[in-house]
Parts: sequence; structure tokens; C-alpha cells
Amino acid sequence: MPGSNPPDPAPGRIMRILRGQLGSVRRVYLRSNRIIRRDDFYAREETVLLLHGFMQTRNVWEVMERRLRDDGYGVFSFDLGGLFWRFNTRSIGSLAEMIAEKIERICERTGLERFHVVGHSKGGIIARHYVQHHGGDRRVKGLITLGSPHHGTPTAAVGLVVTGAGVFGPSSWDMMPGSRLMRRMSTDTFPSGIPMVSIYSRHDLVCPWRCSVLRPRPGESSMSNVELKGPGHTELCHDAGVYSVVRRELRANTALWQERLAHRVAAPSPANETPEAER
Repeated sequence: MPGSNPPDPAPGRIMRILRGQLGSVRRVYLRSNRIIRRDDFYAREETVLLLHGFMQTRNVWEVMERRLRDDGYGVFSFDLGGLFWRFNTRSIGSLAEMIAEKIERICERTGLERFHVVGHSKGGIIARHYVQHHGGDRRVKGLITLGSPHHGTPTAAVGLVVTGAGVFGPSSWDMMPGSRLMRRMSTDTFPSGIPMVSIYSRHDLVCPWRCSVLRPRPGESSMSNVELKGPGHTELCHDAGVYSVVRRELRANTALWQERLAHRVAAPSPANETPEAER
């Protein structure tokens, strides 16, 4: 019909789908893993740590980091190493331990006390492991995961092929459904004072949505889920609609933390309380 848009060629649709799921080859995989270092992150009122996923680099956060900074947040990230020294293939446990050590050095040097964490895919699992098993509950105000395989994901089998059955990076075994790490994380209780939200997409092909849904057990009242439709796996890192949800959750976690601080200040200490007999 006159004026109607021509049908989208199949190759173009396929490329857009792949880019949405896996990210831009040029902007994520081929660029150097070095980023512009900004040392003002700890001087902001609220600070966010960004952790990227398997076989990607922290370049995947370029858009979200800019948006966070525009909204007044301090932002920092880590080079997670791995295959070719950049693609985040090391085990989840070793990375969580490394992050814990780095964070303590940063906090000692800068005076940073608490911060938020946003983790994409494997990065969200690293962050959860850090909070549950490496003292992160003493540092983290809240954890937001984007398309993270909280129960493992069958596509980790592809990662096993890429890493030579784990020879060049064991984390694919960690992310297999039913792996030892996944069983341990689901068995150990997540700290009740740390809000954790899983944001996932129904159209995520790399980490199917069922793999990302948090299923809190009794006592894990701080867990919640946000389901979206449309974004692919890597698009979760830069989609505008996803960012609006991330910003909302960050603000909610900040308000909760401030409320708790105010409650602590208002609560009388036992030493200052008047004995019952003297009232």
C-alpha cells in the first residue's frame, strides 16, 4: 500500500534479535576493557557498583552508567578478567571473594561505607554470592539483578563449549541448573535486611525468565521480582524502560536504608533508659 513501511528483511530482524540478546560486537566485545576512570564515585550521596555478565565486558554498562551519573549516583565497576583476560569466565566463588577484598581496600581508602549493586546475568549471581558468603551484607544497601540465572540456565551448556568444557573458565559449570553452587545458594538464606529484586524479561533467550524468578523461602521477605516484556538479554543493560525500573528500585532501597538509620538514631540505647523502678 502507498505510504506503508516495507517489510523488514529477515536478515535484519535476525541481527537485531542477536544484538538484543548478545550485545553489539563492536561496542562490547571488540572494544578495550579499559574505561574512563572516575574517582568521585565515593563522594556522591549514593553509589552503585555495576557487575557485568559472562563473556561480556564492563563496556556493556556504558549507557546505564551515563544515566546513573546524570541522576546523581556515583558509579564504579570492576575488571573481572577471564578468557583473554577480559570476558568474565572465572568461577563465581573466586570472583565474589576477589570483589570482597577489593571493596574492603576501596572502603578503607575512600571512606565509602555502603553502596548499591546492580548485576547483569552472571554479575548478579556474583553479587548475590558476595552478599551471602563474603560479608557483603555489611556493605550493600540493596541488590538488583538483571536477567540473572538464580536457578542456573540451560544455555550455560553453550558456555561450556566456548570455554572448552570449563578448561578456560569454570563458571559455566556454576551456572548449570542443579550445580553445586546453585544448590548452595538456594539452600543458604539470603540476609533479611538486604532487599534483592530480580528484573527479568519474558523475551530473554539467554537466561529464560523461569531461571531468573526468585522463590523466597520463609524468612526471605526481602526478595521480589519484576517481570518485563520486550528486552533481550543484553538489552536489559541499556533499555530505557529497564532503567526506569532500576532507578525506582534504587530510590526505594535508599529510602528504606534512610528509614532504618533514622529508626536507629531515634531508638534509646539501653544505657540511657530509665530503670523501671525509678519511673
